[in-house]
Amino acid sequence: MKNVKVVRTSTIPLSLNILLKGQLSFLKEKFDIVGISSNNDDLKEVAYREGIHTIAVDMERSIAPFRDIISLIKLVKIFKREKPLIVHSITPKAGLLTMLAGKMAGVPIRMHTFTGLIFPTRTGLMQKLLIKMDQLLCWSATNIYPEGNGVKNDLMSFRITNKPLKVLANGNVNGIDLKYYSSTSVVNDEVNRLKEDLEIHQDSFIFVFVGRLVGDKGINELVHAFDKIQKTIDKSIKLLLVGSLEAELDPLLNSTLNIINSNKDIISVGFQKDVRPYFAISDALVFPSYREGFPNVVMQAGAMELPSIVSDINGCNEIIVEGVNGTIIPVKNTEAIRAAMFKFLNDKDYYHKLKKNSRQMITERYEQHVVWNALLEEYNTLIAQYEKSKKK
Repeated sequence: MKNVKVVRTSTIPLSLNILLKGQLSFLKEKFDIVGISSNNDDLKEVAYREGIHTIAVDMERSIAPFRDIISLIKLVKIFKREKPLIVHSITPKAGLLTMLAGKMAGVPIRMHTFTGLIFPTRTGLMQKLLIKMDQLLCWSATNIYPEGNGVKNDLMSFRITNKPLKVLANGNVNGIDLKYYSSTSVVNDEVNRLKEDLEIHQDSFIFVFVGRLVGDKGINELVHAFDKIQKTIDKSIKLLLVGSLEAELDPLLNSTLNIINSNKDIISVGFQKDVRPYFAISDALVFPSYREGFPNVVMQAGAMELPSIVSDINGCNEIIVEGVNGTIIPVKNTEAIRAAMFKFLNDKDYYHKLKKNSRQMITERYEQHVVWNALLEEYNTLIAQYEKSKKK
């Protein structure tokens, strides 16, 4: 079906580059794939690595009515010119704009994957506005895919849509490349060299967080929990923060920033394109996010044989099974984070049991080609249904 054009969109190109790595190249063997996102080097990298045509359309992550209308008009023009049979979006703003533009341009199959929901963590007028935006997205879409059963349940409970909601494979948008995310993919010399560069003692127990350093990711609670536990334990422990510090949309508390800057055992390394070496030097992931769709970080850590401490939210509570490959704690709870970290440090039998199960739990449920083939099958099914409807 190389003559069938499929447009994939995301708000920022980092999402296409990271979240859909390899998937677009896989689909290109069957379809004419076009990637659309905002313009920066990530979009160029997607085009080169995946071997697809890309088009830059700047889209704002925040609510920006004037700029959103400009983006919408550009997308309508592109869809009318490119004439795709399918448009398929991920991320909130790209989803709203792509589905509306697809409907306006007469694209027959309009698919959106909800990789996460913002409105459940908001209140008041902002929550109502976000709900209306997602309801508009779903109204203009033909097919809707929650990334996991937690997201599906939220869409249903908030009455976002009456349309069918289908979870593909076991829920994740791209699955895990188990060859890439493997403890054997990082050589010992690289691990030792990174520890030396970061001035980490070989016997230190390292907790790692990977993601944006913002309030919604639970960084305030995590940093304060680590600072507290460090003062009550005589073992050498480190907290490794791997991700960019964002000071605009959801900045950290000043007290959190002060601790990060003053505590020598909290090591912030910024955004890293390849996170595997940082997983390789670590002992456990701590991911106390307030909201997720289906977090890749938790699966990546598990594939790298790390047990996880995660908050009881969508995705996290599907990947992690309590007491099997990690532990699940309440959201926004500093004391719960501290207690879970303390147990990892002091109950070695418990820790090693979780560690032993971590990779197997990912291998059995989220191998990448299982996810890719499920999506390919869905595309083929929708195309067949459309072709059948044309003949009537």
